[in-house]
Amino acid sequence: MFLAIDVGNSQTTIGILEDDVVGRRWRLKTDRLDTSDELDAALRSFLALDGIALAGIEAAAVASVVPVLTDMWCAALRHALGEEPFIVSAAKVRGIEIAMPYPTQIGADRIADAVEARATYGSPAIVVDFGTATNIDVVDGRGRYRGGCIAPGLMLSAAALFEKAAKLASIPIEVPPAAIGDTTEHALQAGLVLGVAAQAEGLVARIKSQLAAEEGTNELEHCPVIATGGLSRVIGQATDVFDAIDVDLTLRGIWRIWQAR
Repeated sequence: MFLAIDVGNSQTTIGILEDDVVGRRWRLKTDRLDTSDELDAALRSFLALDGIALAGIEAAAVASVVPVLTDMWCAALRHALGEEPFIVSAAKVRGIEIAMPYPTQIGADRIADAVEARATYGSPAIVVDFGTATNIDVVDGRGRYRGGCIAPGLMLSAAALFEKAAKLASIPIEVPPAAIGDTTEHALQAGLVLGVAAQAEGLVARIKSQLAAEEGTNELEHCPVIATGGLSRVIGQATDVFDAIDVDLTLRGIWRIWQAR
């Protein structure tokens, strides 16, 4: 078994994989104050609840956008598994060209998404990852990672709105019945959920147009758009721009990068 850990700014996802299949996954809140002992205990608790033995884990890798927790997870995994985990970074990726001037700036989760999108869906491909930020990552027709877009995520926008607007209260994050909200709750859901969906539609259309122009054509024959991240299923209900909802894309990308190390 392989252990993949995706440390995001708001949530950390832990997955157990057999080859490229995620058999079990858990989520916990990302807390920058967590110690290696606390992370070790959390990992052991998750595994014990599902009857998974530490001895059955052959290797582990961490993709983290929170540097202080990268170190804490490394220490926790050294203690739990008795070996050093692999740390995902653009500098360690094999088999994909990074067509960007500063590859070291790329988040580990973004490169994992791009690698797995190309492997699973082919190229070109576009990934929209709904997390703390909404990341859009692009693999072009030559199979190169080109970068993409970064925007405030839905929950980040919602939190800022609820904090600054005194008369607006927190609401369920779900698709409203219509674009024109007939209550404050529905209006907020339309602005937040449908707004994020519309943002994805608009940016994907512009990216496809740019890729087509670079290939000297008016329209791309093949360019799957994949949604991933914690809110991908909710946003996926509000738009038909996605060809696939793939919540395990990042975890599989971590495994694939580790395999090709």
